[in-house]
Amino acid sequence: MSDKRYTEEFKIAAIRQVTEQGYPVLEVAERLGVTNRTLYAWLRKYQLPNPSDKQTNDKDAEIKRLQAELKRTREERDILKKAAAYFANQPE
Repeated sequence: MSDKRYTEEFKIAAIRQVTEQGYPVLEVAERLGVTNRTLYAWLRKYQLPNPSDKQTNDKDAEIKRLQAELKRTREERDILKKAAAYFANQPE
């Protein structure tokens, strides 16, 4: 087992080469002098959140919110229709 220690910045920079720049893990590991298993471990540990995942979660939350609002609005509309029909049939 190696006694080499790498800084957080080094590890994150290595991860970005794979995730953002699209280099293969084996190529980055060889170029940086680490094993591919080490680089895969760093990827699991320091994986930066994918911005598109956040956008998807935000969109899903917005869809759920809008669906709930639509349901409530439909219920209110139905109540108002019933009330209008009731008052229209009331003798004066």
